[in-house]
Amino acid sequence: MPDEVKKNCPHCDQEMLKWSNPDGTTWGEGYQLVCFNDECPYFVNGWKHMRDNYNQNVSYRYRFNPETGEKGPLPVWSANALKDQIME
Repeated sequence: MPDEVKKNCPHCDQEMLKWSNPDGTTWGEGYQLVCFNDECPYFVNGWKHMRDNYNQNVSYRYRFNPETGEKGPLPVWSANALKDQIME
């Protein structure tokens, strides 16, 4: 990963963690950087946004793909969802 890649979440400034891309996705075999801070405003406010706008009890976490520069939401259905794919 190039040194200039920002490793902190732009919403809470916490260090993002390497998260393994699931098998069979279009993201490939690599990883993404994901903010797993449960107090991040992006994650916290996502619950209300998704309920109010889509009547869904889900949220999202901020993700960044260091290979492509793509960034955006990673949908989650609970605070613990997808944490099992955090890379050590």
